[in-house]
Amino acid sequence: MSFTPAVFYKDPMTALAWLEKAFGFETSMLIEPPADDPTNVHAEMSLAGKGRVMVGAEWAAWAKSPASVGGANTANIHVDVESDVNAHCERARQAGAVIQEEPADQFYGARTYRAMDPEGHVWTFAQTIREVSREEAERVSGLKITGWV
Repeated sequence: MSFTPAVFYKDPMTALAWLEKAFGFETSMLIEPPADDPTNVHAEMSLAGKGRVMVGAEWAAWAKSPASVGGANTANIHVDVESDVNAHCERARQAGAVIQEEPADQFYGARTYRAMDPEGHVWTFAQTIREVSREEAERVSGLKITGWV
């Protein structure tokens, strides 16, 4: 079983180019829109050949970019990077991403940062920096954790 998130943009073709430049995503599939219907576009992107996110236009009343709804996000896409999350953050910053949270080590063994793209989608990028047991994570965080594998 797998899950594939989809994000909607007012201008998905511009978003594809920006996501490549800022985050290093690669377009793995693109159905280009006809000239008379720019909302009829569908793309899929991955990072280093892994994962998949669908990118599309505001093609229905419920499919909106945060830019069209006052910046609201109802979901966040979490992306694992294999190495140097700090450099990844700097690449995103140089491309114009608004860094909402600078890279920081987390109690669960990852180093993460959060970035906002030009239309307001918030992305979290993480690099595993060490293995952490459930017991250690509970002790450090003070939280009860179930289902930790």
